[in-house]
Amino acid sequence: MLVRGLIHSDGCRVVNKVRRRGKPYEYPRYFFSNRSEDIKSIFCDALDQLGVSWRRDGDQNISIARRESVTLLDTFVGPKY
Repeated sequence: MLVRGLIHSDGCRVVNKVRRRGKPYEYPRYFFSNRSEDIKSIFCDALDQLGVSWRRDGDQNISIARRESVTLLDTFVGPKY
């Protein structure tokens, strides 16, 4: 519930579009953005407990892009309303 709430408030799920060896490639990923180091730490600790792989993407962003981790988040985050 914590991760779901944080993503719904300060995160998003996007389809990343890149080119690999000249061919277009798309994959889903999650981002979470917040200026507070405390909130980012709470978010990342919760992801660790769930077994979700993440990485920092700049000062404010957390990125979840590994296929298994995105699939896991998809099972309980759900669409934003």
